[in-house]
Amino acid sequence: MASQKFDQIDLQILGELQKNGRMTNVELAQMVGLTAPPCLRRVRALEESGVIRSYHADLDAAKLGYGITVFAMVSLRSQAESDLKTFEDYVGGLAEVRECYMLNGEIDFLLKVVARDLQSFQSFLTAHLTSAPNVTSVKTSLTIRTAKQLAGIPVES
Repeated sequence: MASQKFDQIDLQILGELQKNGRMTNVELAQMVGLTAPPCLRRVRALEESGVIRSYHADLDAAKLGYGITVFAMVSLRSQAESDLKTFEDYVGGLAEVRECYMLNGEIDFLLKVVARDLQSFQSFLTAHLTSAPNVTSVKTSLTIRTAKQLAGIPVES
């Protein structure tokens, strides 16, 4: 998929919204040097093209009772497209799995999993991951601390 071309104002809009998606259109327009109507048109165009996919709140997992984050490396018995899709659909229905990436190499998927505590993660692991269809192995790494966590992508304006 080819990337779209964006002018300096589009990049400024994207950068500012990525930092604070709650700002008003008037605030955003002032920050990027436009009046409100053309700024809103640009934002709508970025949304309609799919460049802006969503707006959401960044929640503190620990304050909501999810005390641990685990990365699970999953290997499947078969890498046939139908089996890969079946696994993706399966983990898509698991609320604890917050991110899922298909990899190349000896590990097929990397999952980011949140859990309330180690016991609940162990239950999740045995009930949902190791017993999932086509799974041959699951290797897990419990996070100790988060050194860097940035939402979005680098936007250079």
